[in-house]
Amino acid sequence: MKQEVIQELSTAELIERLDEERKQLTRLRLNHAVSPLENPNKIKNYRRTIARMLTELHKRKAGEAAKDQSTAAVNKQ
Repeated sequence: MKQEVIQELSTAELIERLDEERKQLTRLRLNHAVSPLENPNKIKNYRRTIARMLTELHKRKAGEAAKDQSTAAVNKQ
């Protein structure tokens, strides 16, 4: 999944998709342990997609935290 697509998702959708991607990665790893996958690069792609999703979630949380701090600082004055 491309970064542009991930950025367009809402936070709730992103969390849901992240859960699905993690489950799929687990299934792929188990299947690969039993019998080799036709394309083992799929595992790498899923890992990277999960990392992109986590990065976007952390970026959103950091943005919210910064917004809250700036609002608190303005209200304090």
